[in-house]
Amino acid sequence: MPNYRIIVDLSDRTLYLLDGDRVTKSYPVGIGKMLTSTPTGEYKIINKQLNPGGPFGALWMGLSKPHYGIHGTNDPESIGHEVSHGCIRMHNEDVLELSSYVPVGTRVTIRP
Repeated sequence: MPNYRIIVDLSDRTLYLLDGDRVTKSYPVGIGKMLTSTPTGEYKIINKQLNPGGPFGALWMGLSKPHYGIHGTNDPESIGHEVSHGCIRMHNEDVLELSSYVPVGTRVTIRP
């Protein structure tokens, strides 16, 4: 049984899916702006919502830090940039794929 966890590296704006200590997938992400930066630390995915609407794209995965999550976008040009209010923004097809691997409770490490 896979032991998935997520590492988000803010310096290279990439989300890594790991099985144990092995990277199995990586995805480009958009991250928080200077004034609304993405919080670093250890979190868990606490919920998932399909089609949350608006700027959250095809899927929302809420983190254990209130008001923060990993989500799709209605602005694919923003991926790879410092654009959000602190959330981790992914291409819709990427966030849907990621969600198929990671259950609620998956560990998420956000590092500078």
